[in-house]
Amino acid sequence: MTQLWTEKRVVISADAATLASDVADRLLVRLIRRSGAGKTSHIVLTGGAIGTEVLRAAGSHARRSDVDWSTVHFWWGDERFLPAGDSERNDASARAALLDRIDVPDENVHAMATTGDVSDLEAAAQSYAADLARFGTEEHPWPEFYLCFLGVGPDGHIASLFPDRPEIQVTDRSVVAVRHSPKPPENRLTLTRPVINSARCVWLVLSGVDKASPLGLALAGASYETVPAAGAKGRRRTLFFVDQDAAASVPPELIDQEF
Repeated sequence: MTQLWTEKRVVISADAATLASDVADRLLVRLIRRSGAGKTSHIVLTGGAIGTEVLRAAGSHARRSDVDWSTVHFWWGDERFLPAGDSERNDASARAALLDRIDVPDENVHAMATTGDVSDLEAAAQSYAADLARFGTEEHPWPEFYLCFLGVGPDGHIASLFPDRPEIQVTDRSVVAVRHSPKPPENRLTLTRPVINSARCVWLVLSGVDKASPLGLALAGASYETVPAAGAKGRRRTLFFVDQDAAASVPPELIDQEF
């Protein structure tokens, strides 16, 4: 019998809209507290439908102006290597949903390179790695991330780390190029597992019945090579925020009733 990873907890919301609102509220409460204490927060954003809805809920939240956004830096877990402003880019949806609605300094928004910025995908990966390293610590050539948001695909992928592909195994780089992605567009950039798992908190956000299977596998400790979501783990806390549809098979002992 597969042993359950009890350090991973699940927080359930009634439906997708409530899920997005609940996660946005928790995010803002933490950023208000941290910015009020003068703490810098490096946040990794995710794309996808539910990830964007979380940002949209934060962007329309009554307390969004209570955050000192000059203390917050935004990064991305992955990006589609496309022209600037392309609607399929994660940074484009994030700007429309949240970033254009808050007073965050331009230099605090760390978008991955576009096709117009660099010559090729490898150059884009190197460029983002260099940007990460500018905020590196003694331990790692990347920032001390407070929070990393992750979506989870029906196949269990996180960021652009897909099952049974070499990118999931990379540990000697912070950013890698992804070619011939199983999910279009085929050219992408992604943070690697060491960067993701260095975050203090990892919040995975899942919505819909097609996410029940990868959620169950991730909670049961499946191999991260075949279910990348199973390998996502924050240094302090790992939380799966899900709606009722995605939570169909969650063991009761893993549900966090108090968070």
